[in-house]
Amino acid sequence: MKRILLLSSLLCVMTLNYSCTNEVANDSTNPLLEEWTTEFGVPPFDKIKAEHFAPAFEVAIAEHKAEIEAIVNNEAEPTFENTIVALDNSGIKLSETGLIFGMLSSSDLTPEMEKVQDEMTPILEEHSSTIMLNDALFQRVKVVYDKRETLGLDEVQMRLTEKTYNDFVRSGALLQGENKERLKQINAELAMLTVEFSKNLLAENAAFTLHLEANQVAELPEGVKAQAREAAEAAGQMGYLFTLDKPSLLPFLTYSSNRDLRRELYNGYLMRGNNGNEYDNKEIAEKMTMLRIEKAHLLGYDSYSAYVTADQMAGTPEAAYELLEEIFYPAVESAKLELEEMNAMFQKDYPGETFEKSDWWYYAEKVRKDKYQLDEEAVRQYLSLDNVREGMFYLANRLYGITFRPITAPRYHKECTVYQVLDHDQTHLGVLYIDPYPRKEKSGGAWCGNFIEQRYIDGERKAPVVGVVCNFTPPTGKTPSLLTFDEAETMFHEFGHALHCLFADVRYRGLAEVEGDFVELPSQVMENWAFHPEILKVYATHYRTGEVIPDNLIEKIQRASLFNQGFTTTELAAAALIDLDIHTLEQPTDIDINAFESYNLSKRGLIEQIAPRYRYTYFAHIFAGGYSSGYYFYLWAEVLDKDAFEAFKSSSDICDKDLAHSFRYDLLAQGGQRPGMEMYRKFRGANPDKTPMLRARGLLKPEPVVEEQAEETAVEIVDKTVVPVKPVKPAKAPLKPSIKK
Repeated sequence: MKRILLLSSLLCVMTLNYSCTNEVANDSTNPLLEEWTTEFGVPPFDKIKAEHFAPAFEVAIAEHKAEIEAIVNNEAEPTFENTIVALDNSGIKLSETGLIFGMLSSSDLTPEMEKVQDEMTPILEEHSSTIMLNDALFQRVKVVYDKRETLGLDEVQMRLTEKTYNDFVRSGALLQGENKERLKQINAELAMLTVEFSKNLLAENAAFTLHLEANQVAELPEGVKAQAREAAEAAGQMGYLFTLDKPSLLPFLTYSSNRDLRRELYNGYLMRGNNGNEYDNKEIAEKMTMLRIEKAHLLGYDSYSAYVTADQMAGTPEAAYELLEEIFYPAVESAKLELEEMNAMFQKDYPGETFEKSDWWYYAEKVRKDKYQLDEEAVRQYLSLDNVREGMFYLANRLYGITFRPITAPRYHKECTVYQVLDHDQTHLGVLYIDPYPRKEKSGGAWCGNFIEQRYIDGERKAPVVGVVCNFTPPTGKTPSLLTFDEAETMFHEFGHALHCLFADVRYRGLAEVEGDFVELPSQVMENWAFHPEILKVYATHYRTGEVIPDNLIEKIQRASLFNQGFTTTELAAAALIDLDIHTLEQPTDIDINAFESYNLSKRGLIEQIAPRYRYTYFAHIFAGGYSSGYYFYLWAEVLDKDAFEAFKSSSDICDKDLAHSFRYDLLAQGGQRPGMEMYRKFRGANPDKTPMLRARGLLKPEPVVEEQAEETAVEIVDKTVVPVKPVKPAKAPLKPSIKK
């Protein structure tokens, strides 16, 4: 999973809980309630404990309530300063406490932290709803909003005023009586179901293991065996232990010739939250779907997807569907061709049998070796975690002139490394934590978020403290962490999110967020440099010999870059489509979530050998991660990122400093102070073109050459178009992202 941790709204931060007592709340030794003296203002992680959060939340909630009451009870005429700015400056302690808790609970959900989460969630949700449905507060906001054109506001102040008003409206401020109370009930129930879904998934991940003997792993690469052996030792067992964590799962699927074991492990992954046990997520997902439909209707929308996309660049579900279907159908056709190649090898091993989902990684690796002479295990020797980290630091320095200095600072886990980030003029820009390896209590996937957000205090910028959290292949014995292609790309991806956080220079906290379908642009654009030959030759050195990655291996990587893109694109687009499918339902109804998923995938022609990247019962993005009806964000933003990288490719320098300067200050530093497409057009000078993305995904192919005879010359015309496949339904909205009116 590649994702940024969206903690800007009160609700997203608060999957939290603990009993609040005044006795503990008044404990002066609570580090969350003290002024920190740590260098660069990092949280005192070495002092913060689970029991500190509940009293800190209690105090922060009380402070926030007092701040809101002061705004509401202000007898002066509502103005931009005494209402909009005062509201923007309220709840800072609550927000900071929530950010820290959100990051720590995702990284280390111990039983103590889980207790805080369970007990605080309804309290925090109630607090958030009470504020957003406070009619007296909303009326003051509305007064300023209604006369905004006469107040002499600058562009940023106008945007903050309009966004504040719209946030209240989208939160139900225009509702009355029973409808307002029902919305509060729905929000509270959704918050608790989100927590339950996430906890069930964590439990399912932990519950499944595959314990093997030496003869069952003999053919696996030494690094994979060493990791499995250490996992078994950590669990107090002999032999080799494989889990559903990607660094354990994918190498086994890739290198084990034992088909039955591959099937057992992969089915364990596919069936998470779907086993009819105490951790089953089907009913939770179904309940959340129905509650979201009801919420959308209360707020005046036909579907939850219509509600979500109305506030995004896409504008409508139809626009998101169009982009996804334009990608999905040719991707399936490409995947079928990939399957033909693999099935030819498979039939030699299992004559007459049917190729299954769990066979894909093993035979894809065989084709990669046979057709491209590329062995991913050989490439990993050049992709140690240290190398990749230094590579992305080098890239950031070359693009933006920033540097990363290791520092000694409080850490929330011993595996974290901490860096001060210095700007091009050597001034302090922020602090970066990197937490790279899986743990039992850590959520799966990879993400980036703020521990401390950038903001302004008395006209001076307060620097952010940012965390990148991953689940990469850990080191074993004397062998360092050696990353796969995907892990190295993910590292660059999350680092892109980190740069977005570090470069933020936003005047008002309420404008920190960008649109959801814009948020992946800063991260995905960084992936384009990860395996660019010029950058690879800087950071990819053999972990034992120090040899720079040879040109012939880089050439193999480049030649194989489109291999298996049909599969990866299909599974990604399929997940995005079923997300939209369930959130475009317009009427609450009894739903069998497995049957619904199966029907919608089969009607589009998804082949049996590919599962969507996420199935509903473990689709944490949409049921526990803030991406409901928004998993399309990744592909939408990929249109932007591939088009943006075309600018660098067209330059004489792949790290052109003038382009990087514009990308930083016109895009990354702006937050949500301007609409996303407006920022993009300022950088690129035009609307984004989908062609680079389709080309990068292998979904373009040359048309047959047409020769036209002129009087003296023959001109070759080669037109690159999307592979003609199943027709897409008629357009209901522009395919290209556009500014919403």
